[in-house]
Amino acid sequence: MDHIVKFPPVVSVSPISLEAPGRDYPLQVRASVPAYGEQLPVIVFSHGFGSSMDAYAPLVNYWAAHGFVVVQPTFLDSRTINPDPKAKHSEAIQAYLQDPRKPMMWRYRVEDVKRVLDQLDFIENSVPSLKGRLDQSRIAAAGHSFGAQTTATLLGTRVINADGGLSEDMLDPRVKAGVLLSAGGRGGEALSPFANEHFPHLNQSYAQMNTPTLVVAGDQDKSPLTTMGAEWFTDAYKLSPGANSLVTLIGGEHMLGGISGYLVTETTDESPDRVEAVQQLTTAYLRSVLYHSDPAWSSACTDFQENPNPMVQITSK
Repeated sequence: MDHIVKFPPVVSVSPISLEAPGRDYPLQVRASVPAYGEQLPVIVFSHGFGSSMDAYAPLVNYWAAHGFVVVQPTFLDSRTINPDPKAKHSEAIQAYLQDPRKPMMWRYRVEDVKRVLDQLDFIENSVPSLKGRLDQSRIAAAGHSFGAQTTATLLGTRVINADGGLSEDMLDPRVKAGVLLSAGGRGGEALSPFANEHFPHLNQSYAQMNTPTLVVAGDQDKSPLTTMGAEWFTDAYKLSPGANSLVTLIGGEHMLGGISGYLVTETTDESPDRVEAVQQLTTAYLRSVLYHSDPAWSSACTDFQENPNPMVQITSK
């Protein structure tokens, strides 16, 4: 019996060091690439707090196997480049709260993604057999948790300053589509006292985010950063003119079933089915936004909504 390979294997190269003058630590990225295929679209993925370019394999490998080049920078808040890389997550948060760079960290992250976009040619030349296969006219940005805010800022979200004015516009027009996973919602009274004290950059406005975006949230995602409960993580969809679709994972918590890695201890709602739903729906959405004639999104929505035991709710506007 002939064996048919439906999807190509993935080649992953790291670390690739990019130019980043004045940065405290070299800007390193991982590039995961389909072994074959031409005119490959790009996803720049922003990790959550404390993570790194080596995480989120369940998502990254799936996207790359389905025809995307995925580039993952390691940001300055990563535990891998801090004094105690083996510190527990709670310990890393306490160390971060004392980090003098903290008030600017959200900006540093956005600047790093822009550096990645500036140096896509270098990344293309650094990965064996990738040269000439990249389609830089089709770029998407995706991110989880803190990385979702990084991504949202590139898509047009603005931070509301203490005086009520908006931060500068850091929209990057090279990004044609976005995926926000467990993205923090509105600021103001929706923020907890802890968030107001330590994370004022979460006082954000989605009114300026016009880029086509998919928002993915868990209906059991409870966070100490907000007084709203899980509903807060749907604000990016409700308050943004660009976010046109919302996927809510039934029973999903902050890690959406385990997207940050295989068997990682931070996942409290481990579910291969939820991870598979995120894989399939995010891929389908990006295919249809980046290639307007591609029916992947509508087909995927139909398949999931017709499931007699639905694990997601899909809303569009």
